[in-house]
Amino acid sequence: MYFLESDCCRSGEVTAASASYHGDIMKLFPYGHATHPQWQMAAGLALAQLRAQMALHGYASAPSLGLLYITDHYTAQAQDILDFLGAELPEITDWAGTVGVGIASNNVEYFDEPALAVMLCELPSDQYRVFSGVSPLPPVGASHFQAHTALVHADASTPDVAELIDEMAQRTGSGYVFGGLASSRNGAVQFALSGNGNVKGQGAASGVFRGGLSGVAFAQGAALMSRVTQGCQPVSREHEITACDNNVVTELDGQSALEVMMADLGVSLDVPREALEKVRTTLVGLRSGDGLQDGRIRRPGQFGADVVVRHIIGLDPARSGIAIADVPQVGMKLAFCERNAEAARADLVRVCAEIREELEPEEVTLEVANALSASEAESAPHPARRIAGAIYVSCAGRGGPHFGAPSAELQIVRRALGDVPLVGFFAGGEIARHHLYGYTGVLTVFTTQE
Repeated sequence: MYFLESDCCRSGEVTAASASYHGDIMKLFPYGHATHPQWQMAAGLALAQLRAQMALHGYASAPSLGLLYITDHYTAQAQDILDFLGAELPEITDWAGTVGVGIASNNVEYFDEPALAVMLCELPSDQYRVFSGVSPLPPVGASHFQAHTALVHADASTPDVAELIDEMAQRTGSGYVFGGLASSRNGAVQFALSGNGNVKGQGAASGVFRGGLSGVAFAQGAALMSRVTQGCQPVSREHEITACDNNVVTELDGQSALEVMMADLGVSLDVPREALEKVRTTLVGLRSGDGLQDGRIRRPGQFGADVVVRHIIGLDPARSGIAIADVPQVGMKLAFCERNAEAARADLVRVCAEIREELEPEEVTLEVANALSASEAESAPHPARRIAGAIYVSCAGRGGPHFGAPSAELQIVRRALGDVPLVGFFAGGEIARHHLYGYTGVLTVFTTQE
């Protein structure tokens, strides 16, 4: 078999989960972010931003849930950072978060530098629950708390992590979870702390974990809307898998899978160097079903939300097969694809526009219309958007480097979604619905109904 070099990301899909929030006035979630070689300085700068916003009209003044994301430069100081923020913000009783090789906030990305981002969420205490390996989320119906969806952080080294994510989704009423795998060059850590460490089953746990899954589950009263944006574009028509053996696809449309791929890519194993160079830049998009999701039809020339992208990890000439980083089934659809920055940009703009169109009122006053249409230099978070805050989890292989400039991906989000509170991280695999994805972005917003 020929084995191919590839990076560590895996791949993904799209969906939305929504509910109603019990409140007439949206309060924006305070957020702060900073970079500095000393974590104390970065935390102090972010804390100053949080306190300034909490004193402003329109921002939440009594939040209780903190989301914390750090770059892997701060991995060794994770406990110190959590302890410091917990002491400085005693009103925040619950914390969740993780580490990434990069982190995100509104209009900015921090890659390969020491940085942190924090967002403080004001939600009714009965509408969310922090969970971890020592305080797991109970199955549906096994507790008075009924999870509708969940923000999930996971360690990629956890055995059968994809299966655990699927099982976690089954513990929610919607079957939809979102989040990502921690990404770090210095060991993956997760933050999960509730009631100053007094979560049932958690005992004196410090709130910093390694391995497994953790995060925040949300009840149906916490209004959330989530979308997944794809980062790859098909370069072939869709084929049906007609034979496979474990992770090796041997037949497509009844023909040799290897021959079909070579024909689609316009290369031949008679020229192995050229063929392998082409295959190394090629991935596969897999789907099952009829290509429909949430009433939306697949867009020509682009992958829909029902497609997961996987690496090609080897070629098997003896069986005329293609080894992929998944275990497909006969009857699934497969298309060859490649990463495409322009397609990724267009799809990111699309999902942001979908969220805005669904949330912004059809009729607004002149004052509100002017606020919503203000230039980027003058724009500011506005209640008319009905977005209190946002979480964005993107692939570590995306970000500014993929989109052509520092912070380019988050600048696209800001221009398309609007200037809203936002934090997130760049993951080693993105989580949406009950799948583990790669080369995607998962955008989730907290919102209120009219």
